[in-house]
Amino acid sequence: MATPIQNHLKASIIAGLVAMVLAVPFIGLYTVSTDQGLVVQTRWPWVLWSGLIVLGGSLAIALVRDVLAARRAAKPKLAAGTKPKRDDALTAKLSKGFAIGITLFAITLPFMPFSDRYIMDVGTTVLIYVLLGMGLNVTVGLAGLLDLGFVAFYAIGAYSFAILSTTLGWGFWVCLPLSGLIAALFGALLSMPILRLRGDYLAIVTLGFGEITRIVILNWQSFTGGPAGISGIPRPSLFGLSFDRRPPDGLTSFHEVTGISFATEHRLMFLYMIALTLVLAAAWVIKRLRALPIGRAWEALREDEIACRSLGINPVASKVSAYAVGGMLGGFAGCFFAARQGFVSPESFTFMESALILAIVVLGGLGSQIGVVIAALFIVLLPEVGREFADFRMIVFGIAMIAIMVWRPGGLLSQRVPTIRLSSQKGDAA
Repeated sequence: MATPIQNHLKASIIAGLVAMVLAVPFIGLYTVSTDQGLVVQTRWPWVLWSGLIVLGGSLAIALVRDVLAARRAAKPKLAAGTKPKRDDALTAKLSKGFAIGITLFAITLPFMPFSDRYIMDVGTTVLIYVLLGMGLNVTVGLAGLLDLGFVAFYAIGAYSFAILSTTLGWGFWVCLPLSGLIAALFGALLSMPILRLRGDYLAIVTLGFGEITRIVILNWQSFTGGPAGISGIPRPSLFGLSFDRRPPDGLTSFHEVTGISFATEHRLMFLYMIALTLVLAAAWVIKRLRALPIGRAWEALREDEIACRSLGINPVASKVSAYAVGGMLGGFAGCFFAARQGFVSPESFTFMESALILAIVVLGGLGSQIGVVIAALFIVLLPEVGREFADFRMIVFGIAMIAIMVWRPGGLLSQRVPTIRLSSQKGDAA
C-alpha cells in the first residue's frame, strides 16, 4: 500500500507533466520577425523549469497540508457545548488600527516625497476598484446574492455622466448623485425578475444583464455613440476652478487664481482626492447601514432565507435594497471613471471587469471592507509591479491568486460574524 508521501509525489509528478504540456504553447514557443518573415523558435529549458516549479510547489503544498492537519488533530477537542476562546476585542482593535493606518497613508500619499504622476494615477485606479468592490460586496458579501454583471452599473454610471454632460452641459458634481441614482434604479429593476432565483440561475441572469447592457451601449449609436464612444467629457472642477491649462467656458483656471504655476500633477492629485473621498464616504455609509435593520436583514438573508421569512423579514425588500445600494456605488465609480478619462467606450465595460471586481470581493473576504481594500491593492498593483516581466506577469498573477485561495479559502479577511450580536446575560437561571 502506497504511503501518503508516495501519493503526494505521484500527484505532483502528474501536475508537473501537465504544466509542461500547457507551457509549450505559452512559454516554449515564440516567434521572431526576420527578413524571411516570422520564425518559430523554442525555449525548452523554460518549459522544463515550469514543470519542475509546479512539481515542487504541489509537493510542498501537500506536505504543509499534512503537517497542519496533524497539528489540528493533536489539539485537544473542546467539550460539547463549549466555545473556543477568542479575543474579539483585540481583533477589532487590530482591524480598526489597520483601517486608520491605511486611511492616513492614503490621505498623505499625494504629499509624499516619492509621489509622482505614475503613483497618483495608479492610486486613483486602486481607489476606483475599491469603490467597485465595496458596491459588489454589499450584494455578494453582505446579502449573499451572486452578481456576475456588476460592470453594468459601472457602465450605466459612466454613460449617465457622459450623456448628461455632453448634451445638457451639466457638471460633474450635479451628475455624480444622478449617476448613482440611475444605477440604483437599474439595480432595483434587475432585482425584480430574479427574486425567486438562486445559485446558477441567478448567476446566469446577472451575467446576461451585464452583457445586454454592453450590447445596447455598443449598438445604440444615436444615443451612446456606439463603438466610437463619447468624448469631450468635462473634468471635475473645484468651486468653479478648473485644473486644466485652458479652462472651459465659464470656469477659471486654478493656477491663475492661486498664482501657482500649472502642473498636471495638480489635476491628478485633485482626482485622487475625489476618489478617496468617495471611498471613505462609501465605507462610512456601509458601516452605518450594517448597524441598521436593513444591514442585519442582509446578513440574515445571506445566512438563511427561509429563516428570514420565518422571522418576519421581507426578503424582497432586502434583495431590492441590496442590488440598489450596490448599483449606486457602481454608478458613482462609473461617473468618476468617465470624468477622469474624459472618454468612455463599450470596451471599458466587458465581462472581464465584472470578473475582476468579483475576484476582489472573494479574495478580500465576503463582507469585509478592509479585505476589499487589500485585495484591490493586490490585484491592481501586482500586474504593475510585474511590468518588467511583461511576458509572464499574468501567469505570475494567476499563480498568486491560486496561492491565496489555497492559503485562505475564505478570503484574506472573511467576515461572516453578525455585525450586532446579543451578549449573554450574567446571572441567568441554571
